[in-house]
Amino acid sequence: MEDFFISSMREYGYIILFFWSILEGESGLVMAGLFTHTGDMQLFTAIFVAGLGGFAGDQIYFYIGRFNKSYVHRTLKKQRRKFALAHLLLKKHGWPIIFLQRYLYGLRTIIPIAIGLTGYSAKKYAVINLFAAWCWAALIIIPVWYFGNEILGVIKWAKAHWYYALPLVGLLIGVAYYYIHTITEKTLKTKVDQK
Repeated sequence: MEDFFISSMREYGYIILFFWSILEGESGLVMAGLFTHTGDMQLFTAIFVAGLGGFAGDQIYFYIGRFNKSYVHRTLKKQRRKFALAHLLLKKHGWPIIFLQRYLYGLRTIIPIAIGLTGYSAKKYAVINLFAAWCWAALIIIPVWYFGNEILGVIKWAKAHWYYALPLVGLLIGVAYYYIHTITEKTLKTKVDQK
């Protein structure tokens, strides 16, 4: 399975990276950084393609909000607090929130939809979003490319000592999720309550 994945990435890497960036992103960018480090991908092409994928994904969310308001309000009722926070952030910070949306846990898909629900200029959003997507791709791919030997060494160790690595990774993910979830919920509650 691992060999199939690696050979697919080598053969169709840029196509996979584009669609991976539309759907999720960060883990695909890490893979792209590792493939650029090993020479299976070109650094600037990977950044360009990943940025375009991230841009396309956010544009899809923006236009879902722009053209499906009743559907969004009906199906995403549980996300009302997050939509309220996204509106507050856009009102308070303006265009920089578009640039920073990729780094806000729990709001990454909500912010483009929320901006689409407003009367925000689609052209302005697209231009800011494109540059933000390329910066996002570069901020992840370049460090992974630069520290590729160290990362590959950790992966090699983890494969050889999976019985240590698996619980450690699970613990780190659990702690990170709990911490981020707690911070996000507190922030949402205080921001919406202040409104």
